[in-house]
Amino acid sequence: MPLTSPRRSALVDQVIAQLRNQITSGEWPVGSRIPTEPELVELLGVARNTVREAVRALAHNGLLDIRQGSGTYVLATSELAGVMHRRFAGADPRHIAELRSTLESSAARLAAERRTERDLVQLDALLARREEAWAGGDAEVFVAADVSLHMAVVTASHNEVLIELYADLGDLVADWLRTDVGTELRPEAHLDHARLIEAIRRGDGDAASSEAAGYPFVCLGRDPEADFTRTDFTKADFTEADLTAAGG
Repeated sequence: MPLTSPRRSALVDQVIAQLRNQITSGEWPVGSRIPTEPELVELLGVARNTVREAVRALAHNGLLDIRQGSGTYVLATSELAGVMHRRFAGADPRHIAELRSTLESSAARLAAERRTERDLVQLDALLARREEAWAGGDAEVFVAADVSLHMAVVTASHNEVLIELYADLGDLVADWLRTDVGTELRPEAHLDHARLIEAIRRGDGDAASSEAAGYPFVCLGRDPEADFTRTDFTKADFTEADLTAAGG
């Protein structure tokens, strides 16, 4: 195996760090196309080979997706998120729902116990943004708003490990929601999250956990041909297998 120049290696590492920062900071959001190779050469003031090596390294780590003839796109916000995206992108939707139910119900219970006034202000603001996004009719905007609200609930748990794990799953959850919602927001399929936020506000861990546990399975059970006359789903509407993961 040939030895590489320490100076060149350090330069590539610096470029990787700068590109990673653009991704993790949200400057380059998930799904966006990053600047072209010539543009990056000009912006960074380095050789084309250095840029190419850095981009390939981030693609290998799962943060970028190089699409021949189209460009390079942001796939995930961290290396772990990239690994999870690749590993679970084709997973059984029921298994994803069970995972979400487990994490989100636990987080909601903790949030009801630990939420601060600042958390409540944030939750109220994001709930309002979610409703506005739904009313606006843009599916992609709604998905982003919905994911942000769920992330805020997890953040209110003040469990750093749970927060980091859920954040790394965020891209996968967004993809799952994007598939569920589709390109058109159907009014009859709207799922109210106000009860969850109110349960957290009251400090009612049981109610918060129950609300959060059911949401993923409501989404999972949607059928384009179904009659969406009910929005008052509770744990009783789901099988024991559905709720086992949530501790229901």
